[in-house]
Amino acid sequence: MIAIGSDHAGFELKEAIRRHFEDEEIEYVDCGCYSPESVDYPMQAKKVCDEITEGRASLGILCCGTGVGISIAANKVKGIRAACCSDYFSAKYTRMHNDANVLCLGGRVLGAGLAIELVDVFLNTPFEGGRHQRRVDQITALEK
Repeated sequence: MIAIGSDHAGFELKEAIRRHFEDEEIEYVDCGCYSPESVDYPMQAKKVCDEITEGRASLGILCCGTGVGISIAANKVKGIRAACCSDYFSAKYTRMHNDANVLCLGGRVLGAGLAIELVDVFLNTPFEGGRHQRRVDQITALEK
């Protein structure tokens, strides 16, 4: 299960991703927002992160205007490793090396086509483990 969410600035991009999930029959839960009416991105980030930390979703996708604000908010939640990405290499390697569990995207800086490519590579790239596990463990230790 993939949790998706956005604020108003990322709403249209989230909707494009949601449609892609439906077309590809990818299971997801839409945590909102549900219109372009203004909402606060920290609360939207928390909804998606809660789905992950409570075990209902394995990964999350969050969208705001730039992807930056919502990634900052998501990274405040214990157990979340959110990465704001706008290129293929970063989206792939944040899964491979950082075991990121939330991809953050900017609706005002990315087109839907590129965003969907980034979502697909993020969802389909496994964590390598190995030497990278030690670093992920160090990141997790910072939460204590």
